[in-house]
Amino acid sequence: MTSAAHPPPTPPAPERTPGSSGDSWAAGGLTLGGTLMVVYGLFAVLQGIAAIANDEVYTSFGEYVFAFDLTAWGWIHLVVGVLVVLAGLGLFTGATWARVAGACVVGLALIANFIWLPYQPFWSIIMIVTGLFVLWSVFNYRASSTA
Repeated sequence: MTSAAHPPPTPPAPERTPGSSGDSWAAGGLTLGGTLMVVYGLFAVLQGIAAIANDEVYTSFGEYVFAFDLTAWGWIHLVVGVLVVLAGLGLFTGATWARVAGACVVGLALIANFIWLPYQPFWSIIMIVTGLFVLWSVFNYRASSTA
């Protein structure tokens, strides 16, 4: 009599558990992202005030398709900066609405910094890279569940 041995059960696929290294990176990234958003927003507000108050503060490095008056750019940076500060403060709560608002506002800030490249190329590139990190943090964060 031959008894067929059953194959050993296959182990379940590893699940991402709260507190794993990926979650801690994203949680730390979310906190850092919120801090960076607040700092960026304050700098954007200052940029906006400088552009509104005195158009000679910034110079353009050639003719570009995105030619706006610097006063208009000042208002754009001022409004986007205030929105980024508010969304950054909301990220500290970890609420879903804050992450959605943060992603939308950072998306607007990325577009504004891309178009702002002719006036402040180095700063715009730094802020674009920072914005991409904040977006990564917002989209990869998973709230830990207490079950």
